[in-house]
Amino acid sequence: MENIGSTLTLSEARRKLKKEQQQLLKKRFFSNYSMVIGLIIVIFLMLLSFVGPYLTSFGPLDLEVNNRLQAPNAEHLLGTDNFGRDLLTRIVFGARASISVGLSIAIITSIVGLTIGLYASFYKRLDQILMRICDGLMAIPGILLAIALMAALGPKVENVIIALSIVFTPYVARIVRSAALVVREQTYIEAMKAQGASSTRIIWLHVAPNILSPLIVQATFIFADSIITEAALSFLGAGIPAPAPSWGNILYDGKLVIFNAWWMTVFPGLLIIIAVIGLNSLGDGLRDIMDPHYKKVTKKRTKSIKGKEEIVG
Repeated sequence: MENIGSTLTLSEARRKLKKEQQQLLKKRFFSNYSMVIGLIIVIFLMLLSFVGPYLTSFGPLDLEVNNRLQAPNAEHLLGTDNFGRDLLTRIVFGARASISVGLSIAIITSIVGLTIGLYASFYKRLDQILMRICDGLMAIPGILLAIALMAALGPKVENVIIALSIVFTPYVARIVRSAALVVREQTYIEAMKAQGASSTRIIWLHVAPNILSPLIVQATFIFADSIITEAALSFLGAGIPAPAPSWGNILYDGKLVIFNAWWMTVFPGLLIIIAVIGLNSLGDGLRDIMDPHYKKVTKKRTKSIKGKEEIVG
């Protein structure tokens, strides 16, 4: 009877502890305004890109030459472009293209960067080769490297994803390698090696799960950077080929009539700003939740800087 009572008490204590942990996690989440705002913006953009196209009565390539460069009105809520196409429809379809490209790049760079960083941290000879390649790619400005790759591959959506994945993968690999070097020095990793566990088992079952936090945070920043870079490539004519709608292509068309049709540059530019702010806010919030130590260190540095400024003042 005593064993049954103690077992019930232990199970109740575990349930209570699990419930308290869930409440604490919810409290930390909703108290992090940066993450909440960023998540709301990201959800809005996802709905806009994947649901919005079904709510418009126009097609992204429908031409109405007689209605070209119309200001926002009841029929065309955001106006029309220089070919008479409905701007709202093109922005919505452009959101789908830009977000799909950014999400694909974030996923690919996370997987490839994780693999490169993990193996570079465990094998010294491989580390010298892979990190020198990453250093060489990082030495070239990202936009110039992307333009050069697009010139070699050709203007296609798939090639944009490949080119930008090559541009951003070295940054992810560097971050993963740094985190993995810290984890591999932990005592339990040494114990696994002493027990004869293979390097592959240690890398993927014990090291990789413990470095997912910085990887996820970096993926959100890569997502935002990919949207900006894709828009820049399309604006320069080296990205998603026209007349396919993307935010960069809409800005390219709008630059020719910027003084006569301000709506062609303001609305897509505003959405790019909102997307980048939302993703960066989400990344900052995730970093604060997944790595509370970083937040404490940042606060201490901020206080010390303010104290020095007061002394100097």
